Amino acid sequence: MNVQARHTADATTVEEGLAIQEAQSAYDGDFATQTAMQNTLLTPRFYTTDFDELDAIDVSPVREDWDKLMERMRSDPNKGHFRKTEDWDTVDWEGMDPELKAEALDFLISSCTAEFSGCVLYKEMKRRGTNKDIKELFSYMSRDEARHAGFINDALREAGVAVNLGFLTKQKKYTYFRPKFIYYATYLSEKIGYARYITIYRHLEAHPEHRFHPIFKWFKEWCNDEFAHGEAFALLMRTDPKITGSFVNKLWIRFFLTAVYSTMWIRDHARPRFHEALGVDIDWYDMEVFAKTNAIARQVFPVEIDIDNPRFAAGCRRLERASRDIDAARARGGIAGLAGRAGGMARAAAAFLSIYTMSVRRNAVPDSPRMEPAY
Repeated sequence: MNVQARHTADATTVEEGLAIQEAQSAYDGDFATQTAMQNTLLTPRFYTTDFDELDAIDVSPVREDWDKLMERMRSDPNKGHFRKTEDWDTVDWEGMDPELKAEALDFLISSCTAEFSGCVLYKEMKRRGTNKDIKELFSYMSRDEARHAGFINDALREAGVAVNLGFLTKQKKYTYFRPKFIYYATYLSEKIGYARYITIYRHLEAHPEHRFHPIFKWFKEWCNDEFAHGEAFALLMRTDPKITGSFVNKLWIRFFLTAVYSTMWIRDHARPRFHEALGVDIDWYDMEVFAKTNAIARQVFPVEIDIDNPRFAAGCRRLERASRDIDAARARGGIAGLAGRAGGMARAAAAFLSIYTMSVRRNAVPDSPRMEPAY
């Protein structure tokens, strides 16, 4: 098979998609790959877990909803979608405002890394598993994530950079999470991804003059993949009531909600020119995404962060300032830089704790967790 003549949009398995990317990576440079290789509190990570525990899941308690979701994924509604068409406008990367270019590239590289992180985790579950239901699920999700990452890499190549995904697989550090932590983190990642993409898509649908890059035109179908992946993790969590119902696990859910929301706030506020070009106020955009994610997550989480509590936004702003100070101290180096980082991390921890210890809203979880995109 001549993989260079094929496109990741047409790949029917994750293996096909990755082979196509591997062939193309021979033409890529190092900038995007080295950026994707960074491991900080804010950069996307690669995860590994207890695959035997995942493989032992029995989906019988959610069989009816499970079969409906698998039928949707099996039909592969987005096959062929993630490729450049006549709707792909030419991007003048050389003539772009330097600050906007840097932030747009950072957004694309970060997004590519996050999508590929899911691909790697799901592909490994497919490879190691023996449970038919679980292997089928992760084969579809890894297929989708490989397409997403490949499509973003196509956009990056147009700017003269791309992420060498094969190198990333072998060299990037992996973080171990217990399966339940994978559920919480990945469910929120997929659902907040849906909320982010659909909010941008609807905004640019109403204000196309702010669509400074053509990839935003593909966000509607893209976010529906994210939504479906979140549905799968909602069903996995519903196979065992203790995963979301025990006192300790409710505390963990609060922790992951705080971590995911605050990380998004910091990342977005580090890209002011990017959001200015989109024509959105960053505070409004983030709060809109959090509100959508809260509404969606009621399908499975019995608690949610009260984003209307003034402590929430205040805590996020304190985290944002601490993050900037930590970066500045790291760049300064030496004893002064080390002291600055320690002080910034202490302030960040205090701000995080302030959000985490807020009173939460409690939800009555519905009998069936299945939802359809509504935004």
